Amino acid sequence: MMFWYDHDVGGWGWFAMSAGMILFWALVITVVVLCVRALDGPRRHTPTPAPPTPDGILRERLARGEIDEEEYRRRLSALHAGPLTRP
Repeated sequence: MMFWYDHDVGGWGWFAMSAGMILFWALVITVVVLCVRALDGPRRHTPTPAPPTPDGILRERLARGEIDEEEYRRRLSALHAGPLTRP
């Protein structure tokens, strides 16, 4: 009288259920990762500011009053003169 054992799931049934469960959780994880990336995207992809150039540093120092115009021009010409050569 144990008729419910006639409907037992065989080996392929267990395989199909296991594969289905793995695919289900892979889909759930993929959706969560894509949502997190979509919400975090705009802040993450902002360009980083370029490092200051030597000319820019000199202009900032002149603007802050750390050096006067004569010092600025002297240092700027030294920058653009090229590499120093030893005698």
